[in-house]
Amino acid sequence: MSKLDLEWLAVFDEVYKTGSVSKAAERLGIAQAAASTMLNKLRAHFDDRLFARTAQGMQPTPYAQRLCVHVREVLAQLEQARGSRIGFDPREARRSFRICMTDISEVVLLPALLDHLRRTAPAVHLETEIISTDSGRRLADGEVDLAVGFMSQLDAGFYQQTLFMQNFVCLAARDHPRIGARLTLKRFEAEAHAVIASAGTGHAIIDKTVARLGLARNVVVRLSSFLSVARIVARTELIATVPRILGEVLVTQEPVKMLEMPFALPAYAVKQHWHERFHADPGNAWLRRTVAQLFGPQTGTGLA
Repeated sequence: MSKLDLEWLAVFDEVYKTGSVSKAAERLGIAQAAASTMLNKLRAHFDDRLFARTAQGMQPTPYAQRLCVHVREVLAQLEQARGSRIGFDPREARRSFRICMTDISEVVLLPALLDHLRRTAPAVHLETEIISTDSGRRLADGEVDLAVGFMSQLDAGFYQQTLFMQNFVCLAARDHPRIGARLTLKRFEAEAHAVIASAGTGHAIIDKTVARLGLARNVVVRLSSFLSVARIVARTELIATVPRILGEVLVTQEPVKMLEMPFALPAYAVKQHWHERFHADPGNAWLRRTVAQLFGPQTGTGLA
């Protein structure tokens, strides 16, 4: 049996997370050839293939699935020991972070974050994915470093920090034939609606409030994301209810107007979320501070 090198374990963990040797190498800041060599040495050490190439990427063998728990325990203990002594220097760090966020955040928040990183952490790279029902597990497993959005479904073991409060507005075509500068409740009920059901955006608040108030809403289309809503509203007589932060951007891009809601809707908190396993990780802590500084004010943190 070959001698086990701890650096090989980091390669194992990243291949397990990403399903790719090349992505693992990129996240670790090493050459792909070096990552492949380490993986082959691990295979020899454990006398198991560990990962098999499939259409979905490098998938773990049953032995690798059992081994993963122990590998991550070792890595977590080492990171905790190092974290008390080694900081994170964004000017020198070569690291890739994965953030899950809403499509709204990709449009509104991500450009500012990328511009900030370009100036302050030039070798730090980001990957994003859309918030989903699986995001909590991926945060806990370390497959995602941070989540930004409205995530009321997270269980115990997650930290959260409020970035800002958000409310809703209504969008209509700028030349809508029946809606002027003000939207009445009667007109809201009479018009046809485009509804967006996008995870992490608080859209359920709208549905619950409409149902509680007994309002009529003629929904003619349900969209899976906010990316097309402005163009649809601009080119039809449909109206749509969206978070204000998105509405402020969309009115500059399409011939649409932003109207106050004709009834009260609760505001909701847009937060960043991370798992307690990575609370002490210097890189994760730096990323959280950066997001809070850019999109705060900071209004407190707490363990869910």
